[in-house]
Amino acid sequence: MKKNDAKTAVLLLGAMGFWVMGDNYAAAPMLVDIAQDFSLEIGTTAMVVVSYMIPFGLFTFIFGPLGDRYGKLRIITVASFGTAIFSSLGAFAFSFPSLLIVRAINGGFAAAILPVSVSYIGDVFHEPRAEMNAIGQMMGMFFLGAAAATAIGGGLSFLGSWRLVYLTYGIAELIIVILIIKVLHLDEGTVEELSFSQAYSNAFSRPLLLKTVVLLFLVGFAVFGSFTYLGDFFVEMTGYNILVVGLILTLFGLAAFAGGRKVGNMRQLLGPRLFLLAGFVGLISWLPLGFWPGLAFAVPALIGFGLAFVILQSTILVTAQKQMPQQRGTVMPLASFNMFVGGGTGVAINRLLLNHWGYQGIYLVAGLAILVVGFFIYRVINILGEI
Repeated sequence: MKKNDAKTAVLLLGAMGFWVMGDNYAAAPMLVDIAQDFSLEIGTTAMVVVSYMIPFGLFTFIFGPLGDRYGKLRIITVASFGTAIFSSLGAFAFSFPSLLIVRAINGGFAAAILPVSVSYIGDVFHEPRAEMNAIGQMMGMFFLGAAAATAIGGGLSFLGSWRLVYLTYGIAELIIVILIIKVLHLDEGTVEELSFSQAYSNAFSRPLLLKTVVLLFLVGFAVFGSFTYLGDFFVEMTGYNILVVGLILTLFGLAAFAGGRKVGNMRQLLGPRLFLLAGFVGLISWLPLGFWPGLAFAVPALIGFGLAFVILQSTILVTAQKQMPQQRGTVMPLASFNMFVGGGTGVAINRLLLNHWGYQGIYLVAGLAILVVGFFIYRVINILGEI
């Protein structure tokens, strides 16, 4: 693929990821409105999130090997059409069960976007620094979408209704998938036969690969687990409404996007020490946050934690894919699964920490988890360097 085509692929797939990642997180500020429309309790309405996330976690294992066999961009295109259609259909749900079904199917299609897109970028960039920059930029766009979802969802819900949020996300995804079809050329598969058992047995036979991807469990635990409570925490501390707080939280995603574009450059400049530094920056950004030193500290803390996150996450993804270069699509579901299961575990454990030790406990543990990730990816990189 030509250099300009590869850069266009990063932008288009990153844009798709922006909307797909936000599609789920935008639900949080509109749960109250959905509950009122269907005369439900807020706890029951939260099943909208669960119905999306469970298929999202499970179907990723199907799409990865399919991308290796039939071409990653072909799978991304089909899945993007699916998520665009079913996100839009959420706006027309006539009952709560129908909304749950539509969101579940949407989550199943959306499961392909992150892992298959990252593995596709790994295929088309061959120079290590350029690959890290491209994957870092793409992941930054993905998580900018997640961070901005509160503001986008809250703003659209305020202007119209929760139905407008789902419709907007669906239309945006549809526009981008049409551009993908028109601009990008379909790739060929990298394996000759489709065998799920063989693909995953190959992956599970590589101990260092498993040790690498399991670090994403800690990343998910630290980032998603703590970020879930950040909006309410900021509202409580500042007195601002959720829309203003959502705009502030977007700084995390902006930092991840800006830093992700230069991860490869930073890696070339600092070497493996970059990962120790990223872990330390994550710790000093998040640890004091629970004690609320004030908004003047919270803003740079969001930026610092966003940078630490994208440096460590993109490095883990590139490192994992290098260990199975012909089956990157198989590697990525393992990575994605670890990250999102870690996030779900973090949400559950942080609820207990919040009840017993308050926000201080949440952000202390999350900061320490990022520090541990920085240390262990430093060790893995050194081992692979010796190999």
